[in-house]
Amino acid sequence: MVATLRTLNRDSGLTIVLIEHVMRAVMALASSVLVLDHGTAIAQGKPEAIVRDPAVVQSYLGADAV
Repeated sequence: MVATLRTLNRDSGLTIVLIEHVMRAVMALASSVLVLDHGTAIAQGKPEAIVRDPAVVQSYLGADAV
């Protein structure tokens, strides 16, 4: 599925809105990420920065992970 979505984006310029929790897929596909926590945006930016964002880590992994 990742390869298919990547091809669609590359060949047609199609913008894809993806709701996904599998970080491997997100990192492979996304050029920009918006993270929601209970419907509130807590981070937005490049995937490489988002996975290190303290608010994202705390929200998804718990306070002990920060």
